[in-house]
Amino acid sequence: MKAVRDILADLWALGDGEPASLGAVTLTGSEPVLPSSFRVDAAAQATIAAAGLAATEIWKARTGQAQGVAVDMTHAAVACRSERYLRVDGQPPPPAWDAIAGVYTTGDGRFVRLHTNFPHHRDNVCKVLGCRPERDEVQRALMQWQGEAFETAAYDGGCVVAMMRSHDEWMATPQAQALERLPLIQIEKIGEAAPRPWPQGTRPLSGLRVLDLSRVIAGPVAGRTWAAHGADVMLVSSPNLPSIPWLVIDTGRGKLSAFADLRTAQGRDTLRSLLAQADVFSQGYRPQSLAALGFSPEEAARLSPGIVYVSLCAYGSTGPWAGRRGFDSLVQAATGFNHAEGQAAGVAGPKELPMQILDHATGYLMAFGAMMARLRQARQGGSWHVKVSLAQTGRWLRSLGRLERGLAAADLSADRISPFLEQSPSGFGALQAVRHAAVMTQTPALWDRPAIPLGSGRPEWPSRL
Repeated sequence: MKAVRDILADLWALGDGEPASLGAVTLTGSEPVLPSSFRVDAAAQATIAAAGLAATEIWKARTGQAQGVAVDMTHAAVACRSERYLRVDGQPPPPAWDAIAGVYTTGDGRFVRLHTNFPHHRDNVCKVLGCRPERDEVQRALMQWQGEAFETAAYDGGCVVAMMRSHDEWMATPQAQALERLPLIQIEKIGEAAPRPWPQGTRPLSGLRVLDLSRVIAGPVAGRTWAAHGADVMLVSSPNLPSIPWLVIDTGRGKLSAFADLRTAQGRDTLRSLLAQADVFSQGYRPQSLAALGFSPEEAARLSPGIVYVSLCAYGSTGPWAGRRGFDSLVQAATGFNHAEGQAAGVAGPKELPMQILDHATGYLMAFGAMMARLRQARQGGSWHVKVSLAQTGRWLRSLGRLERGLAAADLSADRISPFLEQSPSGFGALQAVRHAAVMTQTPALWDRPAIPLGSGRPEWPSRL
């Protein structure tokens, strides 16, 4: 089983990093931190370290100065479930899940998981099942279905669900076979452009402009990471799209926020204006969704030559499931994690991983990939496309191996978590939240803008130094 340093070295090579730079990284702690048979803590530490090391490389490229970066494994694990530890004016998060979200059984004895946190997803499930949004009614309706038939019909009906599969069952699907041919992160040149100079500034990403068109966890974590290293991150959302307020607060630290309704000509014009001056365009919509509105990677490169375009999706950018909606909990179910964790724990049904590691790790991989692509842009020119998916991150996590006694670990007590928390003001009240887990020796990672409600600002970039 590979040591975390070797896992990090593999990620670094995937980003075309200079091997000698790995000497700048200090890794502390040991696994397991959280109870799991999978190496979730190692995945957290390695992905956060990769993003932190990429920031040190940009700092070196900008200033000629080297610096170190340290990541503690416990801090990394806490950071990868930061939403649990957020407090606003001393109050904990509300219940994380909608009343009918969760696991059910179908008539053929299969388990299915429903994700209904957005009202339209809940309504679509009830429409497919022909029932009211009450757990008992949903369960009764599902007994009339076979698991895979319901999964297929639900996706066709605009729902977000997954049937729990074993790993072997997942690997037999055409989607899993399509992903076998892809690397964990794809970084591809998609156009010609002159190298962009680095702007002035006192932090690794100072003056870099990032458009963040993402929701929930993975994409927003990437944006929060770029902001932690000094980027101007503009979270662009629509007043007509639902959101999960607690996640907006936790992942919104350090970001600007503006509205642009892309269903309108005015909204599309607003986004084009922002894009023309952006360095990174990060989006978490299903493949082709933004392309249909005029914001494909190629179109973005035409509007802003030298752009780094980052695409996140659930099940991968190719294969028959490429267009399927999905969230971490569903990808865990569909690809075999819940089945395997349940078996390891000796329970008959699914068991979740102790954090939404596919989301969080993918967010840090997005941040890492974009920074490595920006380094290439500065050296070689060109426009670049970075592609990641939750399913590919899951495939990588499984490849790291299993911990025989990982589930015997005790969950973290409050005194083990408290050293990693910080207090800050926000547009929602006084926050207690998890500090960034990559500790830099010269340019501390921090958020110098408070979290603010969606759409609070104007869709305008701040001036560069």
